Amino acid sequence: MSNETKQVSSSQQLGSGLRQKLRDYQLLFKFRLSMLVVFSACIAFLLASPQATAQQLLLLTASSCLITWAASALNQVLEKDLDKLMSRTANRPLAAGRMEVSEAVLAAGLMSAVGLILLASFNPVSAVLGALSLISYAFIYTPMKRVSPAAVWVGAIPGALPMAIGWTAATGSLGVGAVFLFSVQFFWQFPHFWAIAWLAYEDYAKAGFYLLPTKEKDGRTRASALQALAYALVLLPISIVPVYIGLTGWVSASVMFALAAVYSWYALRLYIDCTPQAARRLMFSSFFYLPVVLIALLLDKI
Repeated sequence: MSNETKQVSSSQQLGSGLRQKLRDYQLLFKFRLSMLVVFSACIAFLLASPQATAQQLLLLTASSCLITWAASALNQVLEKDLDKLMSRTANRPLAAGRMEVSEAVLAAGLMSAVGLILLASFNPVSAVLGALSLISYAFIYTPMKRVSPAAVWVGAIPGALPMAIGWTAATGSLGVGAVFLFSVQFFWQFPHFWAIAWLAYEDYAKAGFYLLPTKEKDGRTRASALQALAYALVLLPISIVPVYIGLTGWVSASVMFALAAVYSWYALRLYIDCTPQAARRLMFSSFFYLPVVLIALLLDKI
């Protein structure tokens, strides 16, 4: 083989290796999920401070990404051996052996430190909430998943904290606006996550995760579906709260109420049918609810 051919082959291998490394970091950071976190935090920031600058939003985006990525990396470090057992996670870089634990821990440590420093540049309250989100997700929610279905309630706290972080980054303190936004994302998560847990029940069971809200042998029961319905219904009265706290007006409240009604309808269908098809429809309806509600709130505020 000529030197020129060897150089081409070496370049191709290097390019392929770099592409694989980028894909591995995307999997390690759960890139798509992190975008929802950033979106939620930025919308909350804009609702609290409509005159926010691009520089402030960029800073909040960077800090939110870094903390979310750090939490995801730590989650996969702790669940490396369990991820190997599930089809949906077996290709993650740590589970598949393409990345060393030390590399993931180093990345998580650097990102968490920088992310919290960036949040602290807004105010100390935001940094404290960011640290609480990181710690509760990685070190409380993650190990609890094999212990009790209550892990879902614990995990819903860091899942909803981005809203409160965005608000406090703009205002420097918690207030009714932060509580309202936190509540929306907190209650939205239960039907969303339980629909996913319903569809992935067998896969989760391989790793000893039983995340539906009952202790029955097969958690896909009407009792589980009833709890998903109950949390979806809570979003109906929450829909009118922004009007009474002076955050937005009736336009966004009407949009929120209509979407909560649709979300509740699909949760009701899961309760009636108890089928994977019904769970899938509930899951897809959850994908629409949160981003549309946040956009409606922001447009009404503006």
